[in-house]
Amino acid sequence: MTAPDSADGLVIQGFTPPLALADFRLIAFDMDSTLINIECIDEIADAAGRKAEVAAITEAAMRGEITDFKDSLRRRVALLAGVPATALQAVLDERLRLNPGADVLLRTCREAGLKTLLVSGGFTFFADAVRERLQIDAARSNVLEVVDGHLTGRLVDQPWGDICDGEEKKRTLLAMCAEHGFEPRQAIAVGDGANDLPMMGAAGLSVAYHAKPKVRAQAMVSINEGGLDRLLEVVRPT
Repeated sequence: MTAPDSADGLVIQGFTPPLALADFRLIAFDMDSTLINIECIDEIADAAGRKAEVAAITEAAMRGEITDFKDSLRRRVALLAGVPATALQAVLDERLRLNPGADVLLRTCREAGLKTLLVSGGFTFFADAVRERLQIDAARSNVLEVVDGHLTGRLVDQPWGDICDGEEKKRTLLAMCAEHGFEPRQAIAVGDGANDLPMMGAAGLSVAYHAKPKVRAQAMVSINEGGLDRLLEVVRPT
C-alpha cells in the first residue's frame, strides 16, 4: 500500500499509519548519509586526492552493485594509506553535520523510553562523536589503524569481529534487543544503503532515509524529502 501523502516525499508500504512510538523499544541508525550529511571515507580520501576513486566504490556498494561490503571497505581503506590522522579531525570539524531532524527524532525517541543504537560501516572516530552529540546509548563501527600519526590503509580487528558490515549491523541490533528483553518487532531500523537491508529486514519497522532505490523498494517507510523527524508523522509519540 502507498499512503496518500506519498506525493510529498513520504512513502508508506505494508502497514496502515499511524503507529505509536510507545509500541517500540529500540531505534537503530546507520550513520553516514543517514544521521550525518557525508560519507566520511570519501571526505578522508579527499585529503589524499583520491576522493573520486573512493567515492565511486562507495556509491556502487551502497547501491548494492558490490555485494561484498567487507571487500569494498578494505579496498577503499587501502587507498587512505599515508593520510595524516589530523585529516579525521578536519573532516569532523569542517564537513560533518547532522542531517535535518536527527536531533529532534533522537530526543523524541529517548523521551518515549526507546533505547538508541548507532551501527555504522564507517569509523569510530566519527561514530563516537556523533554518539556523544546525540546521546545515543550504544554504537558499533570500524577502527582505522594509525601508526606514527598516519593511516596505514588497514582496519583494526575488534573483540566482536573484523568489520561492521550489514550482517554485523543486524547481529548488533538483535543482540541489543535480546540484552534488554525486546522482541525484534519492537525495533525500528533506519538506513540508506544496501548494507542496511539486513538490519532493516530484522526490525519491526524499516525506514529508508533519502536512500538508494533498492533500499526504498524494501523499506516500510521511505523519507524521500525533508528531515529524519518526518518519521514522527508516521510513528507518533502520543
